[in-house]
Amino acid sequence: MSAPSHLTDNSRYEQACDQAIAMCDGNLRSTIKALIMANEYLEAELQELQAAVAAGCAPTSRGEPSALPNSNAA
Repeated sequence: MSAPSHLTDNSRYEQACDQAIAMCDGNLRSTIKALIMANEYLEAELQELQAAVAAGCAPTSRGEPSALPNSNAA
């Protein structure tokens, strides 16, 4: 019988927390700072992608924007 998914998720989060803390040599303040910085980076990247999509561009697999095909073209 397998464990409920919430237990699996909790274990995954616990492991990720342990890993983040270990990467910061056990310093919790440094760990929190690193996570905030990573979150800010991801938020900025998301805003850039949303702006590109709103402007009619879509990122390629290499992360370079390419124009979306014009759906109004005949």
